[in-house]
Amino acid sequence: MASLNVYSVLVVLFLTCGAIMATKENDQIIKENNCETKMGFRCVLEAFTSIFETGSICNKCCGELVVLGKFFHSALVKRTLENPLFKDLSPATIIAKSSKTWNNCLALIDSPSPSA
Repeated sequence: MASLNVYSVLVVLFLTCGAIMATKENDQIIKENNCETKMGFRCVLEAFTSIFETGSICNKCCGELVVLGKFFHSALVKRTLENPLFKDLSPATIIAKSSKTWNNCLALIDSPSPSA
C-alpha cells in the first residue's frame, strides 16, 4: 500500500514538473524570438478570435501569421492554453482550429494572386 502512495506521488510530481517545464519552454521560445512583437495588435486579435472564438482572419493578418512561422504560432497557442483563464476550453478543439487557421492562411499566401 505504501509503495502505491509513493508511486502516485512520483507520477503527480513528474506530470507537474513536465507541465511547468513546457510552460517555461514556450515562454522562453516566445521571449527569445520576440514572437509577440512580430504581428500587429489587430492581427493578433484576429488570429486569436479565429482560434479561440468564432471569427475570421483577413489576408493581411494571414500574411503576418505566416511570416511569424508555424513553430512560433504553435508556441503562442500552447502558452495561451496553459493560461488558467482558458482551462475550460478543449485543447484538442483549439489545436484543430489553430491548424485550420494556419493551413488556410498558408494556402492563401501560397496561392498565386489573380491577374489584373
